[in-house]
Amino acid sequence: MKKKICCVVQRYGMEVNGGAELHCRQISERLVSYYDVDVLTTKAIDYMTWKDEYDKSEEFLNGVHVKRFSVEQERDIQQFNQINDRFMRGNMEASEEKNWMDAQGPMVPKLIDYIRKHKNDYDVFLFFTYLYYQTANGIPVVKEKAILVPDAHDEPFLRMQIFNKVFKEPKAIFFNTDDERVLVRRKYHNWKVRCRIGGAGVDLPEDISAKRFKEKYHLDEYIIYVGRIDAGKNCDQLFRDFIAYKNKYPGNLKLVLMGKNVISVPEHPDIVALGFVDEQDKFDGISGARFLVLPSKFESLSIVVLEAFSLKIPVLVNSACEVLKSHCIKSQGGLYYENTEEFCEAIHYMINNEGLCRKMGEYGKIYVNRYYQWNVVIRKLRYLIGYVIKSNQSEEK
Repeated sequence: MKKKICCVVQRYGMEVNGGAELHCRQISERLVSYYDVDVLTTKAIDYMTWKDEYDKSEEFLNGVHVKRFSVEQERDIQQFNQINDRFMRGNMEASEEKNWMDAQGPMVPKLIDYIRKHKNDYDVFLFFTYLYYQTANGIPVVKEKAILVPDAHDEPFLRMQIFNKVFKEPKAIFFNTDDERVLVRRKYHNWKVRCRIGGAGVDLPEDISAKRFKEKYHLDEYIIYVGRIDAGKNCDQLFRDFIAYKNKYPGNLKLVLMGKNVISVPEHPDIVALGFVDEQDKFDGISGARFLVLPSKFESLSIVVLEAFSLKIPVLVNSACEVLKSHCIKSQGGLYYENTEEFCEAIHYMINNEGLCRKMGEYGKIYVNRYYQWNVVIRKLRYLIGYVIKSNQSEEK
C-alpha cells in the first residue's frame, strides 16, 4: 500500500505557473508514481487579492488529488500596505506579526483545521514557501511529519519571530540551492533539522521555434523578461535601466515582457508587454531572445533561469541576488550587474559579442544537465520522505 503525502501551498492549478506554486505542482505530479498525493490549497488564483476563483472544492489534476479551501477574507491592499510599511520601517512589535500574517493572507483557517483533523491520515506533509499563512500555521500542527520547501532568500521578512517555528520545527528541509541552505542555517541555527539540496528540473516541450514566435509577434532583436511584472521583482527599476540603455545606445533592440502586470508598463516603442502567455509561447520566446534578463533581488532558485540555460540562452541578472549571481558564476552562463551603468554596459557587451553569448549558453546547458534534473531532485526528496516516515515509526515503538 502506498504511503500518503500531503502537499500544502497557497495556490495550485494550470492557471498558476510561477514560483513555488509551479514547483509544488511539478513535484506533486512526479510523486504520484510513488505515493498517494493530496494537495491542500486555496480557491484563489490572484495572489494580490486572494479572491476565490475556483468553483470546485476537489478535483484531480494529472493524478493529484487537489482540495481547495475558501479564503476567509480577501486581502485589503491598503490595510496590508500600512502594516507592512510599519514593519519595513522597524516600527512593528513581534506581538503584531500575527496581524501582518493575517493581513497578507491567504487566510484559510479551514485548511489548518483540516490538517489538524486529518494529520494521522498522512505520512508526510510537504509545505511549500515559508512566507504564507498556511505554512506558518500548518507546520506547528504536524511538525513531526513536516518537510519544509522554504523558497527563502535574504529579505526583511526573515527577521520576523513568527517564522522561528517554521524553520526550527519541521522534521526536514528541502532547499533549492546551497546558498539558501547557508542563509537559513546562519539565521536560525537549525543544525538538527535534516536537510537536502533539491531544486527543480526543467520540462521542455518537444516543439520549440524561435522563428514561430518572432513571426507571431513581429519581433526581431530582443531580450526577454519572464515572470510577474511587479515592483517586488524589481521590474520598475528594469524599465528605468532599459530606457537608460536605449538613450545611450539607440538601436532596434527591444525588451519583451511575459507575465501578468501588477504594475504598469511604460509606454515605450521598444518595450513590448505580451501579458500572460502559454507555455509554448514562453519557450518559443526565450529560445529566440539574445538573452534573458532577471532584475529581481530576491530569488531562491529561479526556474526561468534554468529554462533559459536549457535552451542555451545566456542570462543577465541582478548581483544583489546571491542565488542568481551564484548561478552565473558556477555555470559561466551569464553576467550580473550592480547598477544602471553596469546594466547598460552589460547589454552592450552581450549584444556585440555573439560568440561569447553562444558559449555562455552552452555552459548554461551543461550546468542544468549536471545539477537540475528531475530524477535527481525526486530521488533526494524521496530520501527525506523516507527519513521522516522511519523517524516517526521509530518514535511510535
